[in-house]
Amino acid sequence: MSGFFASALRTDCVFDLFFGTDYHSHLGTRRAGMAVFGEEGFNRAIHNIENSPFRTKFEHDVHEMKGTMGIGIISDYEPQPLIVRSHHGTYAIATVGKINNIDELTKEIIHSSAAHFMEMSSGVINATELVAALINRQDNLIDGIRYAQSRIDGSLTLLLLTPRGIYCARDRLGRTPLVIGKKEEGFCASFESFAYLNLGYHDYRELGPGEIDILTPEGVTVLCPPGDKMRICTFLWVYYGYPSSRYEGVSVEGMRCRCGQEMAKRDHISPEDADSVAGVPDSGTAHAIGYANESGIPFSRPFIKYTPTWPRSFMPTMQSNRDLIARMKLIPVHELIQGRRLLLIDDSIVRGTQLRETTAFLYESGAREVHVRPACPPILFGCKYINFSRSNSDMELIARRIISQEEGGDVDRSVLEDYCCPDSSRYHKMLEIMRERMGFTSLAFNRLDDMIRAIGLDEDRLCTYCWNGRE
Repeated sequence: MSGFFASALRTDCVFDLFFGTDYHSHLGTRRAGMAVFGEEGFNRAIHNIENSPFRTKFEHDVHEMKGTMGIGIISDYEPQPLIVRSHHGTYAIATVGKINNIDELTKEIIHSSAAHFMEMSSGVINATELVAALINRQDNLIDGIRYAQSRIDGSLTLLLLTPRGIYCARDRLGRTPLVIGKKEEGFCASFESFAYLNLGYHDYRELGPGEIDILTPEGVTVLCPPGDKMRICTFLWVYYGYPSSRYEGVSVEGMRCRCGQEMAKRDHISPEDADSVAGVPDSGTAHAIGYANESGIPFSRPFIKYTPTWPRSFMPTMQSNRDLIARMKLIPVHELIQGRRLLLIDDSIVRGTQLRETTAFLYESGAREVHVRPACPPILFGCKYINFSRSNSDMELIARRIISQEEGGDVDRSVLEDYCCPDSSRYHKMLEIMRERMGFTSLAFNRLDDMIRAIGLDEDRLCTYCWNGRE
């Protein structure tokens, strides 16, 4: 995942850009960058943030950069923003999304136009550079952006900084958000809606799917109107989004509380069966509060997440290192664990490694029982759209491994759909195997229909691919 911020002001924009970008640090893991345009032209800074916070790496740059318009990004993989010189003129570009057909598009561009791409140190092409190459195949920027979005298998939301203004383009199916804030000095654009509130902006408007606007200090102009079809990522509410954010008018924190309430309404656990409800910090906390309020089982915090020096559990490149840091960050409160029956709510179960070890950690700390309630259904399909997990194969998902072992190898779509159904015998068998392997006292996932009810949007406007494989 990645997150970005843009600012176009009548005064210098660097202060807003610096803090607005920093507010997206929960979304990115490896690179961060800012680019500004002012009287001296373009200026850019990019740093590695794997082992140091954004503010630490950019505190010098913020005093050196000057400009009235700028874009910044916290990126999952590739260095961004890029500064590109083409027949459109010079521009800076930052992208959020995922390109599944990057090899195919790269070969096509190289063969058709004798272009070349710079490989990153990992040996792969910078996805943002490929997007710029696609944009440059058209006669103007608007057609170029639309062309890039149409050719990409996956998703693409972008910011493009030019001397004339900042082009803001939301993914053609709105899989990721893009919102605009306004204050007296000008405008900003942001992935997360909360990122501009403390900078003096107020909500102005949210771009629709496929919409392209241009941002200047004087105003916002719609260049390409939004489409009717939307598939915004449901995981933004369940896990990715910061609690104070809103997408499509729906509060992240509010949704998580309602989600917990929906789980409690359907669950068989009562105050006589569990001593307390706890959320795996941080994204599971609001789900647990909603569950506790609805069920009457007291909420507690039997472990505390230590974050001053480890802000992101998935920061290291290697999965084993990420798992280790996730364990190191959870500090037990033995008085709230010893001899108690705990009902534990996490946002999801992906590979299963961390939650299995968290459960073992609770037993080692004296827990009598550990009942687990993930806030979303079992994940059966690796995300094709926003890099939800770093899985290279669906077989890295614990649910798919169990299915493959039960069915004796690869299975067809009809069998997978049966495992998606919470009322099927296959589904319940899968859950029982998972419960035994992970050491839970009991296990029950949230249902897709209950989760969608907690959001409050029409199912046709939500992407639920990772749970049911429907595009």
